[in-house]
Amino acid sequence: MRSVVEIKSKQAVRLAAVGDLHVKKTSQGQLAPLLAPVNDRADVLLLCGDLTDYGLPEETQILVKELTTAVRIPIVAVLGNHDYESGQADAVCRALTDAGVKMLDGEAVEIAGIGFAGVKGFPGGFGRGTLGGWGEAGVKAFVQEAINEALKLESALARLRTPRRVAVLHYSPIRATVEGEPLEIYPYLGTSRLEEPLNRYPVNVVFHGHAHHGALEGRTARGTPVFNVAMPLLRQSFPDKPPFRVFELPAHDIPATETSERVPEPARVLENG
Repeated sequence: MRSVVEIKSKQAVRLAAVGDLHVKKTSQGQLAPLLAPVNDRADVLLLCGDLTDYGLPEETQILVKELTTAVRIPIVAVLGNHDYESGQADAVCRALTDAGVKMLDGEAVEIAGIGFAGVKGFPGGFGRGTLGGWGEAGVKAFVQEAINEALKLESALARLRTPRRVAVLHYSPIRATVEGEPLEIYPYLGTSRLEEPLNRYPVNVVFHGHAHHGALEGRTARGTPVFNVAMPLLRQSFPDKPPFRVFELPAHDIPATETSERVPEPARVLENG
């Protein structure tokens, strides 16, 4: 992998982001060619959950092989709901960590002067439609899980001491980036509870996945850019480009600018993938 010293020598750092890889038992040899271009186009790769399809050891082995074969830059990742399906999320996380991936689940890590805080997140709905913890025990347990994920994110953000900060999630913290999905499933794609710590501890940019048919971009109530980087959405939106998005984080403390040709502003529009 590219050394942190090499990255620090740059005036700005480029972040590539993608989620929802959904590696299956039959995915061997499929992911590496898609991710290989990232080495020349970014300094850090962010993976926003649903890295495997069922969270199985066989899938994880293929994922690790594909990543270690193709990617030579630092990788920061969170798990998604699919990675928990088989009850072996800890093993998935451990295998990726052993392969050199910085796995975040309420933790923070610094790379080249940029602080990354990450958490899977949880569903629960947005705005006035956010589910409240009232009534049956099952509802209260569901809501408490969403609160716990938000608290983990807040704890990670609070530990960051870098001027440039990035949040990595699987579930969306805002409604705007799930729009395009069926209205009935909005509550299952994220929750405003994840936006609350982002408003208290501002970051330069937020990335998430999960909403395969959502919108590419939105903003928090405080104006922080939020990007949905689910691979199915990226492949549909940019069919002639590698299935990841590249963002440039300037040397000074301002929000990240996306480097896609599809985004007219702000300045420094370079490329997508």
